[in-house]
Amino acid sequence: MDLKKYIRDIPDFPQKGVMFRDITTLLKEPAPFRYTIDAIVERYKGQEIDKLVSVEARGYIFGGVIAYKLNCGFVPVRKPGKLPAETVAMKYKLEYGENTVEIHKDAITPGERILVFDDVLATGGTVHATCKLIEKLGGKVIGCIFISDLTYLQGREKLKDYEVFSLVQY
Repeated sequence: MDLKKYIRDIPDFPQKGVMFRDITTLLKEPAPFRYTIDAIVERYKGQEIDKLVSVEARGYIFGGVIAYKLNCGFVPVRKPGKLPAETVAMKYKLEYGENTVEIHKDAITPGERILVFDDVLATGGTVHATCKLIEKLGGKVIGCIFISDLTYLQGREKLKDYEVFSLVQY
């Protein structure tokens, strides 16, 4: 299935010069939504996966379903101040600024095998910071999954130490 025809381009969002790839148009259509989940699950089924870690907010829409279908736990990564228990945090650079992500300190048990999911790979900063948090807690990142990869921003280079899988490339 050609998922690109279900992903809308929004120029100059969230700021001038950024081309935002909007997956809300994919979400509203049952067939591409189901295809996206099934394609990711098919790639990773049968592998030993303890948890799927996903980045807010669009990552949660797919992350919980993928974790359910892979029979593994789900762990949310959030922006600062959103998680109620003790957290560890990491700063990172975005295509258009800087941010921080946090994960609960008790979310990952040392030695667990972790998949990371986010909807779009841009510069790789968000997922790279997420992977470093997982490793800080003793987890082993076995793969980073994306719906779309904005290859012109070279995010895969930042994630060169990890297996990267995406369904669509721009």
